This record gives sequence, C-alpha cells and structure tokens, in this order.
Amino acid sequence: MTDSAHIPPQGSLVAAQAPSRRRGKASRLWRDLRKAPASAWFGLIVIAVYVFTSIFAPLLAPYSETELVGGAFDPWGGQFLLGTDQLGRDMLSRLIYGARNTVGIAFLTTMLSFVLGGALGLMAAISGGWIDQMLSRTVDVLMSIPQLIFALVLLSILGPSVLNLIVIMAVLDATRVFRLSRSVAQGVVVMDYVEAARLRGEKLPWIMRREILPNIMPPLVAEFGLRFCFVFLTISALSFLGLGIQPPTADWGSMVRDNAALITYGDITPLLPAGAIALLTVSVNFVVDWFLHKTSGLRE
Repeated sequence: MTDSAHIPPQGSLVAAQAPSRRRGKASRLWRDLRKAPASAWFGLIVIAVYVFTSIFAPLLAPYSETELVGGAFDPWGGQFLLGTDQLGRDMLSRLIYGARNTVGIAFLTTMLSFVLGGALGLMAAISGGWIDQMLSRTVDVLMSIPQLIFALVLLSILGPSVLNLIVIMAVLDATRVFRLSRSVAQGVVVMDYVEAARLRGEKLPWIMRREILPNIMPPLVAEFGLRFCFVFLTISALSFLGLGIQPPTADWGSMVRDNAALITYGDITPLLPAGAIALLTVSVNFVVDWFLHKTSGLRE
C-alpha cells in the first residue's frame, strides 16, 4: 500500500516544473539567437538602442524638446553637438525625443490595429456565412482607397491630434491585418481539434485564444514587424505634410520638413532624422526576415 503522505500534490508538481520549462525556453531562445545571421543581430541591436533611447529620453537629452537654447540654425559643435533648428532648439535633444514620440506612437498604432484586425479576422474565419461576407466586403471597400490619401482626408476633417492619428491609422491598417489573420485562420478552423472544441460547447473567444491563435502566431508576428514599418513611415510622411504629430512635439518627419532649407547650403542636418527613420525601418526588416526564415522550417 502506497503511503499517500509521500505523494506530492499535483499543484506542487506543476509549480516545480514551471522553472525548468522557463529555463528550457530561455535556452532555446539563446540557441536560436546564437545561430542568427549578422543582419538579424544588427537589427536587434539597433532596435534595442532605439527602445532604450525612447524610454530614457529625458535622461539622455541635454535639453528639453521645446526649449529655445540658441540662435536659429547654429552650426554643429561646441554647446550644440548637432546644431540647432529654425527656432533655436537643440537638434540632438529633438532627435532623442523624436524616438520616443515617433516610435512610441507607431508602436501603439500597430498594437491597436492588430488587436482590431486580428480579432475581426479570426471571427470572420470561424463564423463564416454572412458575418464573414459583411466584414470582408467592408474591408475591401476601405482597402480600395489609398491609405495615405484616406488618412489625409480624415485628419483634415477631424483634426491632426495624436488620438485621431492613432485611431485613424489603426483602423486603416487593421484592414491588412484582417486579411492576413482571416486567411491563415481559415486553414486552421477546419482542423479536427477545432471541431472538437465546438462540439464540447466552447465559446468563440475560447476557441480563438486557445485553439487558433497559437497556431497562426508566426505569420502574425512577422506581419507585426512589417506593419510597424509601414505605420512608422506613414506617420512620418503625414508629419512631413503637416497633418501628423503636431509641433512643438518633436517628430522626425516634421524635423525633416522644418530644416529642409539647410540642404540648399550643403548642411546635412535634415538628413539626420531621415536617416533615423531609414535605419529603424531596415533593422526591423532584418529581424523580420530572420524570423520568417526560422519559422518557415527552411534550412541552409
């Protein structure tokens, strides 16, 4: 007869196994990173630097983003490492704060678009019928209008506030996320385990969260990186046109516009925010390419 006092409770076994599972996941992640190509490492390092700069912008910037500290277009060097802009604000400080504003708003917009588009795409794939047709045709109508022009029109009507910018861009970009999530989910909803969950009486949110979403995560994660780049570039373009992030908030797109006159005199200052935009875009694409190759199952 087995002594029950020596049999640990099931909850204790699960709790004891949790740290080992976490260590196993961490070791697999580190093993994958060690095998990553140089381009992926370059992208990861650049993204980490941008995130660090965004979080600690007030500590890294020598001045406030709106503080007038010198004359208009003061040259590089001395007190102002990268000179000043057309109003006498420190360019280095505005570049640092621009990372927080531009990247932060683009990240929030992309997150909102994935929550909205992903949820509706999964709902359309699972439900089918008139719900799928209604959502799909609505998305087709929105996608038939050029995104930048549509955003310009809506921002002109509603006003170029940060909240309006995030909501408008998220709704417009959610159409692309909807198409992808619906497409990949349609290949999963026909599986036996999804049908078994339906027969058990599981609700739609449970099926979406537990049965379908884990099986379509790789393409969605890769799409998140690509969509972030598109949103990031679109917000910068809107700011360059005067309908994105509004002054005096530092933003890389508006900084290019405000200092564009310096190019005529051979000054590369306007290229600094443009280079920051290009560097982040290329870095994110390097990481996305590596992730897609890793999750595709292809081997060199």
